[in-house]
Amino acid sequence: MSGGRPVVLVTGCSSGGIGYALCERFAVEGCRVYATARRLETMSGLAAHPLISLQTLDVTVDEDVKRVVAFIVAEAGQLDIVVNNAGFISVGPMIEQPLDNVRAAFDANTYGTLRVAQAAFPHMAARRSGLIINIGSVVADIVVPWNGVYSAAKAAVRAMSEILHMELKPFNIKVMYVAPGSVRSNIANNQAAKFSLQPGSLFTEFLPNIIQRMNGSQGPNSMPADKFAREVVRRALQKKPTEVTHARR
Repeated sequence: MSGGRPVVLVTGCSSGGIGYALCERFAVEGCRVYATARRLETMSGLAAHPLISLQTLDVTVDEDVKRVVAFIVAEAGQLDIVVNNAGFISVGPMIEQPLDNVRAAFDANTYGTLRVAQAAFPHMAARRSGLIINIGSVVADIVVPWNGVYSAAKAAVRAMSEILHMELKPFNIKVMYVAPGSVRSNIANNQAAKFSLQPGSLFTEFLPNIIQRMNGSQGPNSMPADKFAREVVRRALQKKPTEVTHARR
């Protein structure tokens, strides 16, 4: 990573989430941070910080991703760290998941991660410096019922991170994969607002188990998002950042 103030792009920065906490922590450490989400108002609490700029970004839209990366490079002159955090869970029996839901989950969690990395790559490669942080999940390694689409999408992120770790070494671009376990965030609340079983589902009797799984990571023993962010940022800003790792809570 080059000297001076690191420039950081974080995706999925809505209030109450991991991305929001990461933006705050990178700024505390003196980084210039570009916080992104699909809607600016979901990040309004970050606007007052002098080192944080807000941009709208939908990681499922190619041109949107290219626009934001180009804007950052034009304004800041560089892009040192990308944190691919945007994504959502898709709870329910995998066998009954509409394929449109599956495509949407992979588009946000998996393809979106690659889109942002692809857009950042030429700028990092030109400077022979950069760090890509992909936020995965413990369920990529330890799968559980009722959250299978998310598990599969994050397993792909894990594999992709390991491949990028090898392929980007010649350009001095580091790749860090982080697999959070129970970290307090708004991800379950966002899913709960729209969750329902498919009409005529054969899994109705398992609804209590599905609801329990949906909220399982948000119990009283969950790690606060700010504590998680402190550890991720600490590793990211080391002289030799921790590269591909299955770090959990």
